[in-house]
Amino acid sequence: MILIKIFVSFSYFCASKKRLRMKNIRNFCIIAHIDHGKSTLADRLLEFTRTVSEKDLQAQVLDDMDLERERGITIKSHAIQMQYEYKGETYILNLIDTPGHVDFSYEVSRSIAACEGALLIIDATQGIQAQTISNLYMAIEHDLEIIPVMNKMDMDNAMPDQVEDQIVELLGCKREEIIRASGKTGLGVQDILNAIVEKVPAPKGDPEAPLQCLIFDSVFNSFRGIIAYFKIVNGTIRTGDLVKFVATGKEYDADEIGILRLDMVPQKELSAGNVGYIISGIKTSREVKVGDTITHVSTPCKEAISGFEEVKPMLFAGVYPIETEDFEDLRASIEKLQLNDASLTFEPESSVALGFGFRCGFLGLLHMEIVQERLDREFNMNVITTIPNVSYKVITKKGEQIEVHNPSGLPDVATIETIEEPYIRASVITKTDYIGAIMTLCLGKRGELIRQDYVSGDRVELIYDMPLGEVVFDFYDKLKSISKGYASFDYHMNGYRPSKLIKLDILLNGEPVDALSSLIHFDNAYTLGRRICEKLKELIPRQQFDVAVQAAIGAKIIARETIKAVRKDVTAKCYGGDVSRKRKLLEKQKRGKKRMKQIGSVEVPQKAFLAVLRID
Repeated sequence: MILIKIFVSFSYFCASKKRLRMKNIRNFCIIAHIDHGKSTLADRLLEFTRTVSEKDLQAQVLDDMDLERERGITIKSHAIQMQYEYKGETYILNLIDTPGHVDFSYEVSRSIAACEGALLIIDATQGIQAQTISNLYMAIEHDLEIIPVMNKMDMDNAMPDQVEDQIVELLGCKREEIIRASGKTGLGVQDILNAIVEKVPAPKGDPEAPLQCLIFDSVFNSFRGIIAYFKIVNGTIRTGDLVKFVATGKEYDADEIGILRLDMVPQKELSAGNVGYIISGIKTSREVKVGDTITHVSTPCKEAISGFEEVKPMLFAGVYPIETEDFEDLRASIEKLQLNDASLTFEPESSVALGFGFRCGFLGLLHMEIVQERLDREFNMNVITTIPNVSYKVITKKGEQIEVHNPSGLPDVATIETIEEPYIRASVITKTDYIGAIMTLCLGKRGELIRQDYVSGDRVELIYDMPLGEVVFDFYDKLKSISKGYASFDYHMNGYRPSKLIKLDILLNGEPVDALSSLIHFDNAYTLGRRICEKLKELIPRQQFDVAVQAAIGAKIIARETIKAVRKDVTAKCYGGDVSRKRKLLEKQKRGKKRMKQIGSVEVPQKAFLAVLRID
């Protein structure tokens, strides 16, 4: 009886200790528009809490990719644990830094799903902008505690009072709740840390319940296999436990678990509320799915964690290896990259001109560019990317329905009854000053205005039905330009509608280049065809023979440009004499050029493919 009492008391003591530990945990993320100073402010938080030593401290310390430093943008979310002393108690702060660019909004959604609070960073020189609103709404949907921070207060052109008015109007908070800070000088950093401890709720969960861990990220390590990052919602995980990944049904031993500092720090045990990593010798990328639930094999949880947002690719493009034999290497590279970038989707496809490759789904043109760059830098894969497009439904005259993913898969025109394209219900939130310009842009993209609602004093929401194919090219860039970066854009799929679509082919010396083909609305075909021809004329290197660049709809040529041959004066060696000598040499050259044109091939450089995407 005494032993039972001691055991019960010890169990209660352990449970109380774990609850106490949970009470001192704070999980939060940083959300903001691009270039509002998230990474710089994160550097100051790490410096103030002495998480990073002075010798390791550098600008954008959490941005560990060279590509992120070069471009000055965050591409991946990064998790790191800090310790902070407040009123005599030690608190564990788990920070997840997030990207700001709209193309990486999926990274933000994953971070938000693993947190209880968010720092909303707003640039004091620019005010509230596009992704500020979009990310804020995402955080509010997940019931996160929002801490407003006005950054860059050290700048001469800061407008604190005006920006404060915008924040109060957007959040409905009090002025004194807004923290004035500077990532450069460290102003307000202590106030931010105090606010995180005071306002962000401790994670809810039961350390004694069956294990439930949410995987919010994963990376590939060539020595240790796949490392999954997780947040423990319920239960406790220990080194050596036999665990199961619910979505795949695979079972593994937890060889190593730990917390995320600047490096990984192994731990013997992690309980509910903690953020950490697991290494279990997984070698195949298909066996780890971001958003999956980890549980124990012996005492599994009743259901997987729900409410995790699935990725919504905005555009699709073919990615092909330059050398055909590199196909399997490209597959392995994309699989490893997908672990690190869960918003990337892919499936195999083939092209007449380019051979075997993959049809990849991206969140936008910048995302596509970054993936291409990472394939080159991290995996040494040189690839060709086709013009991005969306999926279409083709109804044949026999009543069959075919889903077409790229223009080369389009059946014969004579057999097509109608082509249906995907439509989206788009929501644009902007200032009233930019309504006219945004309406003109949307109408130019074949948009139909559904309604117009005033959200607050000078903010309006425009609801449009638009073809997805019109949005994927340059809609974001133009929207941001004409609204000075303020407009917020979101969408959801809204079915398919019949459209007057045609296939636009690009021919080089009469040979179609299917990587440059596109399905396009009839009204835009002539203009786009002419612009593509002009752009290719600038970018394709001159050959020793004339190269005809043509745009065609079926058998009809609608635009043409000629890349003139590199010329050599073969008559230079003739000093006088009869004119027939010169004519003979010119005729000989003419025959050689003709033969070269028949057997010569024109290589399209990768920058030409990219330039076609950027045509304005």
